[in-house]
Amino acid sequence: MRTFLYEFWLFGIKLASSSIFGAYLLVLMAVTHFWYPIDGLYRNDFLFLAAVGFQVVLLAFRLESYREAAVIMIFHVVATFMELFKTSDAINAWHYPGEAYVRLGNVPLFAGFMYSAVGSYIARVFRILDFQFTNAPPTWASFVLAALIYANFFTHHYIVDIRNGLLLASAVLYGRCMIYFRMDKVHRSMPLMLAQFLTAIFVWIAENIATYSKVWVYPNQTGVWHMVPINKLIAWYLLLTLSFVLVTIVHPLKPMIAATNPKTTDEEPAI
Repeated sequence: MRTFLYEFWLFGIKLASSSIFGAYLLVLMAVTHFWYPIDGLYRNDFLFLAAVGFQVVLLAFRLESYREAAVIMIFHVVATFMELFKTSDAINAWHYPGEAYVRLGNVPLFAGFMYSAVGSYIARVFRILDFQFTNAPPTWASFVLAALIYANFFTHHYIVDIRNGLLLASAVLYGRCMIYFRMDKVHRSMPLMLAQFLTAIFVWIAENIATYSKVWVYPNQTGVWHMVPINKLIAWYLLLTLSFVLVTIVHPLKPMIAATNPKTTDEEPAI
C-alpha cells in the first residue's frame, strides 16, 4: 500500500509537471474572464503575449527542448489552419468573442496555443514518464490515420463524416498496444487507447472551463453558457490520436523489451 500511495503521488506530480503549459493557460483564461484591468491591450492579445512569454520561459529553463518546441510550433500551424476553417462565416462551428490585433481572419493567434498546450503535454509526458510500448503499429499506418483524422475535421462538413470509421481504425491499430510508464523504478502499464480516452476527458473538462471563461464559445453558448456535450469526447480522442502521432516525430516509440519484468535504471527523467 505504501508503494502504491508513493507511486500515485509521483504520478500526479509528474502529470502536473507535464501539463504545466495547459494549466497556465487555463488559469489565465479564468482569471482574465473575471478580472482584466489592462486598458489599451485586448484580452485576446494579452493571452497571446502571455503564451509566447511562457514558451520562452520553458525553453530558457530547459523545461522544454528545442525539438519539442518545434513540434509545438507544428501544432500551432496545423491548429490555426483548422481554426480558420471552423470559424469562417460559412462554417461558424464556434467563434472567439472580443477584439484582437494579433489575428488571422476570425482567429486570434493565441488560439493555436491551446492546441500547442496539448502537444506540449504529450511531448513532456513522453519524456518525464519514460514512455515505452509493446505492440505498437507501423509508423506509416499511424501517419495515414493521423492524416485522415485531420482531413475529416474539414471534409465532414461537405461529405460523409467518417469519424466512426476512424475510431474503428484506431482500435485496429492501437487496440493491442500497451503503454508503459515509470513513476519511480518500475514501469507500470495500461492500454494506450485507455490512456488516450482518459486524457480526452481532461481536455473536455478544460474545454468547459475555457468556454465558460468565454475564450471561445459554441453557437448554443452565445446567450447562456451550457456544458459542452459529452459526445465531444470523440473529437478530442481523435485529435489526441493525431497529436500523439505528431509527437512521435521527436519522441519515436521506444519498445518495451522486458515487458514481463519492466525494471529500468534508477535514473529519473528530468521534470
